[in-house]
Amino acid sequence: MTDLLVRPAVADDLDAVLAFWKTAAEGTSISDDRDGVERLVARDPEALLLAEREGELVGTVIAGFDGWRCHLYRLAVHPDHRRRGIGSVLLTAADERFVRLGGRRGDAMVLVRNERAQHAWRAAGYEPQEQWRRWVKHLTD
Repeated sequence: MTDLLVRPAVADDLDAVLAFWKTAAEGTSISDDRDGVERLVARDPEALLLAEREGELVGTVIAGFDGWRCHLYRLAVHPDHRRRGIGSVLLTAADERFVRLGGRRGDAMVLVRNERAQHAWRAAGYEPQEQWRRWVKHLTD
């Protein structure tokens, strides 16, 4: 996979990332807007990792670390580039980042209905923790 470049996103990438998620990511989030992604990159400039092949955005993952836990979001690979190891390369980059920062365990938010993603996460060594439930409170309308 020598032709794949993984790098942190910069401000100039954000519109392309938001458009990419509409094509490649499953589901949407209240944070999937320019302001939300700008805040992420401003707060943690290395959290949003991009995979590029020949200058084309082909994958993303958010590898967020709050100083205590490692959280993974928005692992997405363009439909035309799936099953080529891009997701694995992104997760390896995220794992390496977490280890550098002192993280000890990564967790991922995966939609229950997204069976393709569940298979990918299992293949990467992640397991569901059925004893936990996500609780959400929207802070804005």
